[in-house]
Amino acid sequence: MAERLRPNPGNSQPYYQQILQQLTGLIDSGELAEGVNLPPERVLADLLAVSRTTVKRCYDALRETHKLASYGRGGTVVRGTPRVSPEMGRLKGFSEEMRELGMTPSTRLLERVVIQDRTLASMFGGPSSARFLKLVRLRLGDEQPMSYETAWYDLGLAPDLENWDTNGSAYAFLRDPCGIVLADADQSIEAVLSSGMESEVFGFSAPAPCLLLKRRTYSSHRKLVEYVEGLFRGDAYAYRLKLRA
Repeated sequence: MAERLRPNPGNSQPYYQQILQQLTGLIDSGELAEGVNLPPERVLADLLAVSRTTVKRCYDALRETHKLASYGRGGTVVRGTPRVSPEMGRLKGFSEEMRELGMTPSTRLLERVVIQDRTLASMFGGPSSARFLKLVRLRLGDEQPMSYETAWYDLGLAPDLENWDTNGSAYAFLRDPCGIVLADADQSIEAVLSSGMESEVFGFSAPAPCLLLKRRTYSSHRKLVEYVEGLFRGDAYAYRLKLRA
């Protein structure tokens, strides 16, 4: 491993960036598997002929993206990306899905804005002056980034959403206090590569396979309430379907 990580003096990048990129690549590719112990900072620094501070910066950066964990005398260990296999077939939000899988859901709100958009208005079947709440959120399970989601909600149907603080489940808020009963949804799934920005929020060192889910959620009165585009990391999700003869 030391030979793979040894920085190139002829490279204009700082040593810690070179080592960080190499370590990230080894972890993402699975060459450094979950549970593998990495050398202590001082040992790896001696092997690579760099300062201990350089190695510490790399380890700290990888801990921040949840690729490494430290356990005191247990050393520094490669963390595996949680593998989840939710069963499809029932309409449920991200928070409910994570809890069903025994994980703790959390959210980082990246954007919240009320907009008017003719294309959205046409999709929702409303007037061109219709107003929508747009939410961009990073969804996490056990503090691990799992999906990057952009959602739009029709404020004509659910005006109370404009004052929602975005804490908790959107579906629970639509049910109470908005009084909207969700009936079903049309959902598609396709394979894509993460963009540069998406790779950054997921902690990828390069574009990686992801699942793009697009969902239109309808009320019991067949009104389109929500449109969502969610990018789910491909190394964490494996959806299950029950097929009946």
